[in-house]
Amino acid sequence: MSEIRDELVARLGEAVETATHPQNVPINLYETDEALVAVAPLPGVMGDDVEITVESGRLTIEAAMRTAAPKNYLRHEWHYGPYRREVEIPDDFGAQVTATFGNGQLAIQLGRGTPDGRVVAKPRS
Repeated sequence: MSEIRDELVARLGEAVETATHPQNVPINLYETDEALVAVAPLPGVMGDDVEITVESGRLTIEAAMRTAAPKNYLRHEWHYGPYRREVEIPDDFGAQVTATFGNGQLAIQLGRGTPDGRVVAKPRS
């Protein structure tokens, strides 16, 4: 009985950790002639749950947590958000921010020019 309790306590601790601390989002970042482009996978997220913030020298991606459908999992290793990633960007990008979200992938285009303060954007699907 003690082994079962110990396993339940450990699994509950892992679940609380996952639910309360945002997962780091891997990101690809590259420059084109017109923009700085960031691409990030966000599995299990809907486009409406994503928020992109650009300030001079910084790009932040956040996505709200989604919960998995209740199932009798034999193994459950894929955790759903929340997601958060902050990355430094060159100061001369972010004047215009556009983003798309489809098939679990977020693509952000940061136009050349310094942002005028803090810019918040949502992706279009």
